[in-house]
Amino acid sequence: MARTILSAAALAAALAQPAAADPFEDFGTAMKYGLPVAAAVCAARDDRLEDFAVRGALQAAVVLGLKTWLDGAPVSVRPSGEGRGFPSGHSAAAAFGAADLAGKCFPDDRAAGIGLYGAAGLTAASRVHAGEHTMQQALTGALIGFSFGAADFGIGTEGASFSVGMRF
Repeated sequence: MARTILSAAALAAALAQPAAADPFEDFGTAMKYGLPVAAAVCAARDDRLEDFAVRGALQAAVVLGLKTWLDGAPVSVRPSGEGRGFPSGHSAAAAFGAADLAGKCFPDDRAAGIGLYGAAGLTAASRVHAGEHTMQQALTGALIGFSFGAADFGIGTEGASFSVGMRF
């Protein structure tokens, strides 16, 4: 099953590649799509797709709502001077997928957790590197995504929970 999840992530990453861009920025864009797609495959496998979809939709609504509500505020100004930079949607999506995968698909696999959270962290860093976001915008997006990814609202399951994986 891990091979199927990784194959889905690789396919999403390959489809997300722009024609010519910075490789680090390309990585961040690939993880924005690849990690949530891999998490969706796992959620479907584990019969928790409805809960996953609700959490994913809410995460996206919070990010887009904040971008709209705070547009024009100093916190939302991108390094380029444009608006709607708070929070980073790329960071939020990648952290959402990573937290769901680490906490629900690979809860006892430390190496998988390190790799998944590392990929989400690199996605946030790629947004700063690309000049699309400040560090605060990228970290806030990652925290929003992480919170919704680690949560379990209990839809179609036996109860709500919060799991981050990587048990020590």
